[in-house]
Amino acid sequence: MNIIYIHGLDSDANSIKGSLLEEYCRQYDPDIKVLRPDLNKTPDQVFDQMLSLIDSVASKNPHDQDTVLVGSSLGGYFATLLSNHTGCPALLLNPSIQPHQTLQRFKYNAETKDDGAKDEASEVLYTTLGGWRITNADLEWFACHQLSSLNYPKKVVALIKEGDELLNSSLSANFYREQGATVNMQKGGDHRFSDFKTQLPKVIEVIQQLVKGRLV
Repeated sequence: MNIIYIHGLDSDANSIKGSLLEEYCRQYDPDIKVLRPDLNKTPDQVFDQMLSLIDSVASKNPHDQDTVLVGSSLGGYFATLLSNHTGCPALLLNPSIQPHQTLQRFKYNAETKDDGAKDEASEVLYTTLGGWRITNADLEWFACHQLSSLNYPKKVVALIKEGDELLNSSLSANFYREQGATVNMQKGGDHRFSDFKTQLPKVIEVIQQLVKGRLV
């Protein structure tokens, strides 16, 4: 089995959750290969890179066609979008479902610091810790690629913390439930899913059930 971990906004290929997932599989499930691409680039580049990676994994492992997407926060948005396009199972951690709206906060911050006329589309609103320079063009891309439905709801599981301080957990949970996906709403917690390490046995169990088509 192959797992592609899709990190969130202010993260990179060395994200804590991605690294923990890879280390756990190396120790307890060595047949599972975890890939952790760096996705600090424009959303259209991320989408194209991920499609190419999914195809590449399949071509290099013709006898192992099981690829699961694990996405955190903005990575959960991309995992959902990619699952819709490829049919890959997806496990989501506090997924962002409306980045075209939630990332507007950077636009508002930029407007308060405006010091003259600029090219609006290419104006840098925020630079992530990994180096992605977010622009209005990126926000427009997200607006044009909103999540409105799930093509493969039985292949999607969302783990959502009620205590998420950054995203509206109820909004995310309701969207995935209404689409027919499995939602595991967990009390307390935070956006970073700080107890992810303790949940890894359950995470792997869910992933294996996703691949087999048997959800909890």
